[in-house]
Amino acid sequence: MRLTASMPAWLAAIFAFMTAATPAAAGPALLFEPANGKVLYFEEPDSLWHPASLTKIMTAYLTFEAIKEGKLRLEDKIPCSLVATLQPPSKVGLPVGGELTVEQALQAIIIKSANDVTVMLAEAVAGSETAFVKKMNETARRLGMSRTNFVNTNGLPDPGQVTTARDLAKLSRAVVSEYSQHAHYWAMPDMRLGKRRLGSHNALLRTYPGADGLKTGFTCDSGFNVVASASRDGRQLMAVVLGETSGNERAVRAASLLEHGFQTYGWKELFNQRTIDNLPSDPGAKGITTVREAVLSWDCGNAKARRAMIARNKAQKSKMAKAKNKGGAKKKGEAEVARPELKGTQVTPVAAGTATPKAAEAAKP
Repeated sequence: MRLTASMPAWLAAIFAFMTAATPAAAGPALLFEPANGKVLYFEEPDSLWHPASLTKIMTAYLTFEAIKEGKLRLEDKIPCSLVATLQPPSKVGLPVGGELTVEQALQAIIIKSANDVTVMLAEAVAGSETAFVKKMNETARRLGMSRTNFVNTNGLPDPGQVTTARDLAKLSRAVVSEYSQHAHYWAMPDMRLGKRRLGSHNALLRTYPGADGLKTGFTCDSGFNVVASASRDGRQLMAVVLGETSGNERAVRAASLLEHGFQTYGWKELFNQRTIDNLPSDPGAKGITTVREAVLSWDCGNAKARRAMIARNKAQKSKMAKAKNKGGAKKKGEAEVARPELKGTQVTPVAAGTATPKAAEAAKP
């Protein structure tokens, strides 16, 4: 994607602000087409990573399955147990005995990423969280998620809760293809629960044209993760992005991948036979790691870096506002800005016979 005078000013401003205002990192990433599983780009697809709240994609998948099998209905009410109330935030915060409908519960885990509600759904579907986790791992094996292991229903920190970009792509493809009737939940930017409005952490739903899901996740060790989906002209693409240092960086990397896919998808892809199933195993796949030291979050002990990032963001936002007010006209002699690919890294579509692109070097803040 090129930022030119023909681009809507709001979109140019978003990309320019996000790319200029955030630091860079390079965790695993995968861009693919869920309709056929075709892989358009990948970085470290088989390296282990903590999924964080991307775990809830599996929780929703098994809830959809229970609805399909007649074990649950969307209008059924499910209770909040003591175990559910003991889950740390993010949560809805119901008391013991409080109730939600299954539909409200699905919205709460997808939009609010409520850790207490995943336990409520697990108990409703399988009787206990332990039994539900067993079903999660059995389903992971069935879907070909060979490097994934679940320990809990919500993605809260645990050394044994691991996955890969490829495995998350398989899960995400399955949930949208098998349960397309529930696709609207992934695209909802917010929900109402009583008098409360609960908003999604997926910034692309508000800023990226055609965005329609799926889920974000964050812990200090995993960094900022997302499986992002968007559709244009009848084609849907998904980007798996893991280990970014901030929510902004997560959003811009996912948007850059999706935009690259839409802009470059053409006849050459007819000859690309790489899919998430037949893509050769990555010989350089890494074991589990942590990005805690690089993450810009108060919760991870990086308050100083976080304050510096906020200051940079405010300054850049002010510049973008001034530029937009001037009409966004391209200055005389100004070169076109290259598309904001992967934090300055060249993004090229993966064709048959091409090697895995190397991960981008982290830029200095």
